[in-house]
Amino acid sequence: MHDQMPHHEHSMVSSHFIKAAHQPIQARSWRTLAHRTGLEFKRHPYQSSLSIILFALLSLSGWAFFEWGVLNAVFLPDEAACQLARPEGACWGVIAEKYSLILWGRFPFEEQWRALTAVVMIMLTLSLSASGAMWRHGHRSWLYVSWVGCALFFEILMSGTFFGIDIHLGLTKVESELWGGLPLTLLLSIVSIALATPLGILLALARTSDMPMLKTFASTYIELVRGVPLISVLFMASFMFPLLMPGLKSPDVLLRVLAGITLFSAAYTAEVVRAGLLSVSAGQVEAAQSLGLGYWATQRYVILPQALAHVLPGLVNNFISIFKDTSLVTIVSLYELTGALGLALNGDANWRPFKLEGYLFIGLIYFCFCFALSHFSQKFQHSQHHHS
Repeated sequence: MHDQMPHHEHSMVSSHFIKAAHQPIQARSWRTLAHRTGLEFKRHPYQSSLSIILFALLSLSGWAFFEWGVLNAVFLPDEAACQLARPEGACWGVIAEKYSLILWGRFPFEEQWRALTAVVMIMLTLSLSASGAMWRHGHRSWLYVSWVGCALFFEILMSGTFFGIDIHLGLTKVESELWGGLPLTLLLSIVSIALATPLGILLALARTSDMPMLKTFASTYIELVRGVPLISVLFMASFMFPLLMPGLKSPDVLLRVLAGITLFSAAYTAEVVRAGLLSVSAGQVEAAQSLGLGYWATQRYVILPQALAHVLPGLVNNFISIFKDTSLVTIVSLYELTGALGLALNGDANWRPFKLEGYLFIGLIYFCFCFALSHFSQKFQHSQHHHS
């Protein structure tokens, strides 16, 4: 038989819970937080003092930026008002005045709707690619078809031709030297990533192979490319390459720059993939061989899926670096976002003092794309872990 609680003890416990239930939850939480803060400050006085100082500095800096960027800012494209607001307030009117040149570069003004349509198509295709359902085996072919169609329509809209062939669509021909702004940034980054990734995988396989010639070639190429800055590669692709072949017709400067960024990025991608290949245990290879799988079947179905899953954060970090490195093509007279901003403000003395607002604007664009790519990688990695 179980012992029963006496009546007076039951009443005391009940009254205790009733009193606790009637205490304000917010007051209890604030008292608990204050008590814990006091204990933490006593245990770690130096770290706590540093945290308070940093919090105060961040608060003051945040308020100063809010006051400069919002309260005292000028949002209309009024150059006189912007001059009067300096330096207490930002001049966002420079974005309203120069956004067309910043976003689309030297693309003809009356044809800029084509550049806008091309960017919208790329954004829609990227959004479609971010859906985990599209990466399943049943829908993956539709994803490839959508990217091929996007590439073809991008070429037609931007150039007005089909790879140099006039297809009589009534579109004015625009040379690639006039492409710029956001479309050029997306073109350089997406094409470079799409080409550098498989090339980097092949280089990683070659460097980890047992064939001395392949291993030596891959190691030499990777170490040579990683030992020079990207600016040197772009300079050589744009200016030195035509001088090395004086008797031949030089390819378009855009194609040469794309080739330079791709070959440069492939070396870094190869090292990231090689780290993933080395993380896969040798037992996986032996198990695949025991099933009768050849080298390429083993790599495709057993090794590479595991290796790429292990280094997905590193690959995404490399993709983000490629996206931001496209800003260096300004030195070869290709005006992507950063170059288009300089093109828009350097030639106008009235708006030239407001470069900071322009750089904050394009910095926000870069941040949005990089954050979206990072979020997609985390979502994709989570879905893969859940599926496995």
